[in-house]
Amino acid sequence: MSLFNVMDIATSGMSAQSVRLNTTASNVANANSVSSSYESTYKARHPVFAAELKRATDDLSTGSKVQVLGVVESQKPLQIEYSPGHPMADENGYIYKPNVNIVEEMADMMSASKAYETNVQVADTTKRVFRNVLRLGQGQ
Repeated sequence: MSLFNVMDIATSGMSAQSVRLNTTASNVANANSVSSSYESTYKARHPVFAAELKRATDDLSTGSKVQVLGVVESQKPLQIEYSPGHPMADENGYIYKPNVNIVEEMADMMSASKAYETNVQVADTTKRVFRNVLRLGQGQ
């Protein structure tokens, strides 16, 4: 595997973790929103990743990048609360809250942050190796 492949893998990992961090931040920002209907209530979103093998899958020397396939809405049930005095209550007195679990989102955010940081370290180390190889070529 060449150093260029290592940089491609690290940058695709950073991009994927950035999507994950943004999605998690959106979930946390909307966690306390309230709606008067099931359809208009915010639903937690999660990115879907896939390893993208280069060329043939049996050629492991090329490595694989991370690909973001998309962002999907969570299928967990929404929180429905009976609150007839609430200004957003529907005709039956119910309000609808998102299916966002703050504890899970914070754990996911910490995990994504660490994964992003690790990819940055891999890219930095690869740059240092590039510089050292260039110095060797200059005879220093």
